[in-house]
Amino acid sequence: MQTVEQALDKLEKSKFRSGFHLTEKDKTYLAEKGDDVIRSHARDFVRQKLAPAEPVNDGKQTPMRGHPVFKAMHATACCCRGCLNKWYRVPLHKELTEIEQEKIVNLLMAWIERNRNR
Repeated sequence: MQTVEQALDKLEKSKFRSGFHLTEKDKTYLAEKGDDVIRSHARDFVRQKLAPAEPVNDGKQTPMRGHPVFKAMHATACCCRGCLNKWYRVPLHKELTEIEQEKIVNLLMAWIERNRNR
């Protein structure tokens, strides 16, 4: 099992995944809302878009822009069940447990933290 840091390092080697960056607008939003609110948003998005065994519009359910967490979801390959399966071997067609959801949220927040000051 890889650590969050190992996962982030591996993702940075992907041309597609490493192409996502936070804009100044994203960074301002993060600063205004604070980590607790952003983590709450991340939990909501993961619960709605990834946790169901059969997410609605799987593969297309996560927008590419509009919220810093959406960018983090694509940058970390946590945007759909197919990417979760490919990158992290998360089984398809199985509802995510609360522990699995929290691991995803932790990865998203770590990516945001790592990219906040770049």
